[in-house]
Amino acid sequence: MPTPRLTLLGKPGCHLCDDARAIVLEVAGERGLALEERNILDDETLLDRYAEEIPVVLIDDRVHTIWRVDADRLRRALDERQNPA
Repeated sequence: MPTPRLTLLGKPGCHLCDDARAIVLEVAGERGLALEERNILDDETLLDRYAEEIPVVLIDDRVHTIWRVDADRLRRALDERQNPA
């Protein structure tokens, strides 16, 4: 199974995005994964879709969570993605 792709959607000056980044980077580091960050202000489609919902964490381009990131929930989701039943 390919390595999961983690993406954080946010924007500068967003304190929830900063909090989410710290958690996602911690979990990504544990798993040896890279984190792609996308600024919704640079993409009108993302801005229209997520303007009121950032930060958004995507796993393989699917929404995992919005606003607050729970490290244990993210770990479980990545484990399930890497080791499907």
